[in-house]
Amino acid sequence: MQSIVFIGGGNMTTSLISGLRNAGWSGDAITVVDHNADKRERLTADYGVSAVEHAEASHLAADAVVLAVKPQAMAETVRALAPIFGEARPLILSIAAGIPLSALRDWLGADFAYVRCMPNTPSLLGVGATGLYADDATTAEQRQLADDIMATAGINAWVDDESLIDAVIATSGSGPAYFFAFMEAMIAGATDLGLDETAARELVLQTALGAARMATESGDDPATLRAKVTSKGGTTAAALNHFEAGDLDKLVAGAMRAASDRASELARDLSDG
Repeated sequence: MQSIVFIGGGNMTTSLISGLRNAGWSGDAITVVDHNADKRERLTADYGVSAVEHAEASHLAADAVVLAVKPQAMAETVRALAPIFGEARPLILSIAAGIPLSALRDWLGADFAYVRCMPNTPSLLGVGATGLYADDATTAEQRQLADDIMATAGINAWVDDESLIDAVIATSGSGPAYFFAFMEAMIAGATDLGLDETAARELVLQTALGAARMATESGDDPATLRAKVTSKGGTTAAALNHFEAGDLDKLVAGAMRAASDRASELARDLSDG
């Protein structure tokens, strides 16, 4: 069994460990490094993994090290780890948003294989979507290891250029919030039409769940599904025509471009840390 060390014991680490354990990984193969004693105790009790306050060379002699601290703490954390690795050269996975691999190479060293991962918040429920990029030093076996680790949180999509991680952030990283905002707007619209808030919320959330399941399980693409539920001259057509008049496609594309541009800006700021 391959071994994994998580630097940081927050929510994403917890979700990945839960997925790994459910997938059959032994707790003996997983170590968490975190300064918070409560987190260490909880992870040990809940998942049977090892948890330590400080990383030592023996901990870092693993197959993979997952950097799971907050982006603002990444520079300090990684620089402190650099001298501890010694001769060990595990695969380095970063799940911190906005940290380019060039910064990790500056802080940790260029002689590691790196995979940059961008999971999203539904990963906490095992239904996430993660974008991944592997640098040229990553072997096929290491790429598979990264895929196996992140697949425990949902589905993976690999990109062949690191700059496309910004597009991943704008799509799946920030994407849940877009759907939440649309749900909020629908709930408000339903209450304006006279439904009480409880009924409006239940109807909107179940409709969103049902639509997502149809999109993922029916085999039809979203355009086909939309056409199937839209009768010419009917109620759905009236609503969709209103969206079209407001240029919904352009509005969404612009929002995603703004998210991507902001991701690029944050990457530049964080890499100067």
